[in-house]
Amino acid sequence: MKVDNKIAVVTGGGSGIGRAVCFELAKAGAKVFIGDIDLANGEAVAKEINDSGGKAQAVYLDITDEAAIKSFADTVHAQNGQADIVVNAAGWDIIEPFIKNTPEYWDKIVAINFMGAIKVTRAFLDNMIEAKSGKIVNIASDAGRVGSGGESVYAGAKGGIIAFTKSLAREMARYQINVNCVCPGPTDTPLFSTHSEKAQNALINVIPFRRLAKPSEIADAVVFFGSERSSFITGQVVSVSGGLTMAG
Repeated sequence: MKVDNKIAVVTGGGSGIGRAVCFELAKAGAKVFIGDIDLANGEAVAKEINDSGGKAQAVYLDITDEAAIKSFADTVHAQNGQADIVVNAAGWDIIEPFIKNTPEYWDKIVAINFMGAIKVTRAFLDNMIEAKSGKIVNIASDAGRVGSGGESVYAGAKGGIIAFTKSLAREMARYQINVNCVCPGPTDTPLFSTHSEKAQNALINVIPFRRLAKPSEIADAVVFFGSERSSFITGQVVSVSGGLTMAG
C-alpha cells in the first residue's frame, strides 16, 4: 500500500497508536505532520522518521483548544494547500466505575475522544472539499461497538465517533472524500500500561488471540484506509482486536 507524496496529518502522533501510524504512513511514502500536545514527543518521532529517510514535521496541537487546532491546520495548509489524509488518533482514558466518575472526568473524556476529532476534521474539510479528494480515518475503539465495563463514558464517546464517521461519510461522498473508522481492541501502548495489572490481565484474557495488539497492527488498517486501495470504501468500521468483539 502506497501513499506516495501524500500529505498526512496525525493527531496524537507522539506516542502509542498515533506514533505507529506516523511511521507506517511515512514508510508508505507520505509526508506526515505529527500533531501532539507533547511537542517533545512529536519532535522525537519526526526526527526518527526523517533520519530513516522519511518526511515528517512535528507541530504543537491541543485538540481541545480551537485556537491550537486552527494554528495547526494553518501550518499544514500554508505549506501544502490541503491535507490528503487526516487521522484522528489522539485519545485518553482512565478505567473506573461510572458511579465514581466526576463531571470533570466526563468533560475531559468527551473533549478529547469525541469533540477533538470533530473539530480537527472540520479544520481540514474546506480544502478537501475544494480539491474533491481526501481520506479521513478516525480511531474509535471496540468499546464503542459493544461497550466496556469501567469505560462507560469513553465507550459513549467512541460510539459517537463511529456514528460521526458514518454520517460524515454520507455527506462527503459527493466530494469524493472517504471517511472510515478503525476500532482497536486492547493495544500495547503507554496508555494501556497505566491501567492496573488486574485490568490489563482481564482484558487480555478475553481476547481470542490471548495477546495485545501491536500499535503497528492498528496502523496497517489506517494506512489501508488512507491509500487508494480503499478508494470505493466509505462509512465503514473495522475492528482490529484479535477477535475480541467479532461485531456485525
